[in-house]
Amino acid sequence: MKQVTRREFFEYSGKLAAMMGLSVSCIPSIADAITWLSQENPPVLWLQGQSCSGCSVSFLNSENPEPAHILIRHISLLFHSTISSATGSVALETMQKSISRSDYILVVEGSIPQGMPEACMVGHESINQLVFNAAKNAKAIVTAGTCASFGGIPAAENNPTGATSVSSFLESRQLSKPIIHVPGCPCHPDWIVGTLVHTLKFGIPKCDAQKRPLMFFSRLVHDQCPRFADYEREKFAKTFSERGCLFKLGCLGPNTHADCTMRFWNGGINSCITAGAPCIGCASETFALKNNFSFYRKNETS
Repeated sequence: MKQVTRREFFEYSGKLAAMMGLSVSCIPSIADAITWLSQENPPVLWLQGQSCSGCSVSFLNSENPEPAHILIRHISLLFHSTISSATGSVALETMQKSISRSDYILVVEGSIPQGMPEACMVGHESINQLVFNAAKNAKAIVTAGTCASFGGIPAAENNPTGATSVSSFLESRQLSKPIIHVPGCPCHPDWIVGTLVHTLKFGIPKCDAQKRPLMFFSRLVHDQCPRFADYEREKFAKTFSERGCLFKLGCLGPNTHADCTMRFWNGGINSCITAGAPCIGCASETFALKNNFSFYRKNETS
């Protein structure tokens, strides 16, 4: 295992504190949390329902810490179908043994096909039953992405599977568990890592009415927009290549809570709005649910 100096360790703790939107005074607490995670290796079980695996891919793009460090040093990932080296009966047996435990954090990616359980099968068992069984034994549940958090694209109006969010599914089964929504299509790796670290060491983070962690979802994209001054001056872009506010090109930043424009993506390289594309509201609770939801449209009013 790679050795790190005390200075590197606290620099790493500082980056993690910054990722979670915490002040420098919290760095010692984060350092203690990292030490505890490394010593205890708390278990995490990750199940996937109706999804494109985009949130898993995003999670594996984490930088500080890197995914290998997360999976090997800081948590014990009991099972994850996308990155599992085992296949077939061995993978299914590992998953069932993991679910039978009672000390893990359950991460669910993707919506639940409540109206058509056979639409998403793992082995010979529906994801509906697997998620329900795992939720009963979990200490807490984290929903990774908008599909798991609010239904997302699979739950779009008139979908044939009756897809729904994890929360709605568990409520229909009369199962109550602490649950944290981490939306986004996909969700940012910092949002997942920060939520897991906080939940494992400090408990459930402070959340809004939609059960989203306030450390990531407390403000509107619009209020943190690099083109906010253009909006104030009513300088609206007419094409994606123009400078100016993207509101008239359909930007949903005024309706979406997330810190994308401050956190940036792909290792802090860029964000949708900075690249000239309007926010499509992928972290919103209404994302893609209605027939009249347009990913790109023109707003004629200012």
